[in-house]
Amino acid sequence: MIDMLLEWASLLIRWTHVICGICWIGSSFYFIALDAGLQSNPRLDPKVKGEAWQVHGGGFYNIQKFSVAPDFLPEHLTWFKWEAYATWVFGLALLILIYYFNASLYLIDPTVMTLTPGVAVAIAGGSLVLGWVVYDTLCRSWFGLTTSRLALSGFVLLVAATYGYTHVFSGQGAFIQVGALVGTIMAANVAMIIIPNQRKTVACLLKGEEPNPIWGAQAKQRSVHNNYTTLPVLFTMLSSHYAFTYANKYSWLVLAGIFIATFLVRHWFNTMHSGAKPDWKLWPAAAVPFFGAMILTQVGAPGVANVGNVTFAEVAPIFEQRCHTCHAAKPTFEGLDAAPKGVMFDTPQMIKRQAPLIMVQAVVTRVMPLGNITEITDEERAKIAAWINGGAKLD
Repeated sequence: MIDMLLEWASLLIRWTHVICGICWIGSSFYFIALDAGLQSNPRLDPKVKGEAWQVHGGGFYNIQKFSVAPDFLPEHLTWFKWEAYATWVFGLALLILIYYFNASLYLIDPTVMTLTPGVAVAIAGGSLVLGWVVYDTLCRSWFGLTTSRLALSGFVLLVAATYGYTHVFSGQGAFIQVGALVGTIMAANVAMIIIPNQRKTVACLLKGEEPNPIWGAQAKQRSVHNNYTTLPVLFTMLSSHYAFTYANKYSWLVLAGIFIATFLVRHWFNTMHSGAKPDWKLWPAAAVPFFGAMILTQVGAPGVANVGNVTFAEVAPIFEQRCHTCHAAKPTFEGLDAAPKGVMFDTPQMIKRQAPLIMVQAVVTRVMPLGNITEITDEERAKIAAWINGGAKLD
């Protein structure tokens, strides 16, 4: 009963996290596009930076943006913050529920680094705080005054963090941690910079004072950062379903290539929204690091020794000892009340039917068993590969 309640909790938290994320990403994309498409109009208030005319839902909208702030505030002012906070809160809850509570399965890989669950969780959680401090310090320093220099240094730090994670945690855990790190920075940008600066502006207006333009500039800078890092975060969230992206020795470079590709794609959309002529060269430019990442997943995939012909009688004990504890109608692994994804190895026929999936998960990517919790050996993986390559015969 407890296990089922935890599964429902995981479902509801994940569902809410995704819904809130859609709201946050949608508002981020919309306002960046709106800001880029503003047109100047000399007939408007001199404090108005630009305006945009839009049509949607059968009506027309006329939107104006003030360079700093208007002379007065309306009675109702909409704040865009709760979607960001909710996305992070439910994302953190999901991270704790799945990865931190089950660190031995999802976060730790003894072949990468031998860690206790407590130490692994402490490193993972502490790195999120450290990552924000380093990023925020960089943005506030003189080094962050130049946009291109800040972007390049930020990317280098992100790749360095990815490299570090992949050499401490399991491949899946490392990618999720990268996503959690970037997501934490994005949420902190909203909570620590964007909203506080907007509140300072409002406070000045209420006092009849002129707001400091630097507050708006800082908020805009962090908003742009959030806009460009959205696609990389989404990729890390989806990567858990595609083990080949993280189950290889070049996984940190794979993720770096994906980052570059997503930055270029996001930049294409942002420049297009500005009304400028679309730079179509950005798409083939984005394809280069993407295909580079594809190549790395092949080059960096674990190899398998050739052990000759292997019969089912030789691999049956391997499945029984290394896989059947989880993949059974009644799993014996503590905490499981059902076979993961409904995959069961209770009969030889069931094992044969799942042979292609076994090849990918246990041999090619080696993500199964999770965290190698049952301590399958390289020789055993090689025997499974030989049996499958030989036709997965049961006689």
